[in-house]
Amino acid sequence: MVHKTAEDKLVLGIPKGSLQDSTLDLFARAGYNIQISSRSYVPVVDDEQISAIMFRAQEMSRYVEDGVIDAGLTGHDWIQENGSDVIEVAELVYAKQNLRPVRWVLAVAEESPVREVADLDGGIVATELVNVTRKYFADKGLNVKVEFSWGATEVKARLLDAIVDVTETGSSLKANKLRVLDTLMTSTTRFIANKNAMNTPWKRQKIENMALLLGGAISAREKVGLKMNVPRKDLQAITAILPAEKSPTISALADADWVAVEVIVSERVERDLVPQLKRAGATGIITYPLNKVIP
Repeated sequence: MVHKTAEDKLVLGIPKGSLQDSTLDLFARAGYNIQISSRSYVPVVDDEQISAIMFRAQEMSRYVEDGVIDAGLTGHDWIQENGSDVIEVAELVYAKQNLRPVRWVLAVAEESPVREVADLDGGIVATELVNVTRKYFADKGLNVKVEFSWGATEVKARLLDAIVDVTETGSSLKANKLRVLDTLMTSTTRFIANKNAMNTPWKRQKIENMALLLGGAISAREKVGLKMNVPRKDLQAITAILPAEKSPTISALADADWVAVEVIVSERVERDLVPQLKRAGATGIITYPLNKVIP
């Protein structure tokens, strides 16, 4: 049976698992309220034109390609693993812990005699990313048996010859005393769409609007708004302190001798910047979080 999505709904796939919480937070920052019951795989979205369903990131691209869902979020790694023919609408650099890509690495136990990739010829490697890993060894002309791992892959580095596993910070590899031989792939989250859905004008607009807002939410995650009152006589000195690439908004105040200055800066910069601005004459300094920054 061929599944057809409802013509009056955009069917959106939300990744279940490690990306779930960070994805829901991202959508909330983008302006979409998505509620998920602990007993249901069908979230509720506060947009009558969108219906949502949850799939694991590993299978998302297959369902998008088949038209079971119109669009969804998954990793570039799983698109490659599944060989899915989908449209990548946007790259959204976020993961379960930080705003950074994840890496799929070939690793062995620290005490392993294997020193380079060629030493694995004739060996056995465990991974979830089977197809990508098989291609990796085939391209190198190595005869390596690649077995699917159902999880706890790090443990298998001491049972087999090597593993290919995903890492975001590298802390798990260090904790399990593993040594990295090579990086097979660097992957980020992608917002993908079905080709037929993108040929439907209202769905295409809805998908592109969503991509714009999600991208804006990511841009805002490590930034803050900074607002202050500045004596006109100190304005040049104050603006000289602000990051050179940022052009502040300057507004007149009722008192002609003062202006309001507003700028968006990195959260890390803000903690050093505020004391400098105070010493230079700024008053009433306010910092506030941002939901979206649209370039």
